[in-house]
Amino acid sequence: MRGIVNVPVCPLMTQPCRECERADEALFGMVVEVLEQTTPEYWRVRTHYRYEGYARAGDLLLSEEQLERWAGMPKKIVLHKNTCDVMAGPKVQSWQLLTLPRGALVSPEGAPEDGWQRVVLPDGGEGFLRASCLGDYWDTPPALPEDALRRSIVETALLYAGTPYRWGGKSPLGIDCSGLTSMAYLLNGILIYRDARIADGFPIHEIAREDMKPADLLFFPGHIALYMGDGRYCHSTGRAGDDGFTINSLIPSAPDYRADLAEKITQVGSYFG
Repeated sequence: MRGIVNVPVCPLMTQPCRECERADEALFGMVVEVLEQTTPEYWRVRTHYRYEGYARAGDLLLSEEQLERWAGMPKKIVLHKNTCDVMAGPKVQSWQLLTLPRGALVSPEGAPEDGWQRVVLPDGGEGFLRASCLGDYWDTPPALPEDALRRSIVETALLYAGTPYRWGGKSPLGIDCSGLTSMAYLLNGILIYRDARIADGFPIHEIAREDMKPADLLFFPGHIALYMGDGRYCHSTGRAGDDGFTINSLIPSAPDYRADLAEKITQVGSYFG
């Protein structure tokens, strides 16, 4: 059985209850596989990038008819704003139906008019949002030269600048280290492992540190960062004073050098080559 996420952010918990650790988040419009109906309230699910957790049953649409319709509809993704209001009508004075975070999926209907895009939602409802919020949805990587794709991944990660830290988070409302790196790749059509390690069956392989280029991944004990080039990297950290997205340097003379990380790199991983 499958389900469509029908809330802006669906927490995926490590246990079938609210009072436990958050493992991940599934975003509006994503389709998940329902593995087990553990309790009336919580079901164990697997995302399309093969990560598992417990979702509230009420956060999912489980109609096969809705799933088939949604699968066949064109998609756009909320990309260029942290959040985007879906409005009942094509004007700012209309009432808000819901607020979607970056990474949420909608189906555009027709061409934008006066900056507004009519969209269809997974449950069949309709609304309007600013067309400028939307970007292309990639379920495979775009056909770009390697350097351009690397730049796109780095630029996507930088969209989360200012985002606070949230354990298990994956949206501009709060993001953790592997949430940031996995979203930077996912929004470019590449599915990498959700946690801070290289895992079999995913397209990241180890490379020599001297070979790293922008968009490669830096691994530390229990932590992951995205290399930007010129010795700099971005990451999301719960360290007091950072409290979320931050940029640091691997160069000891730089003012934002962090010796506690630079001296503990365990691996460098790459999608490329």
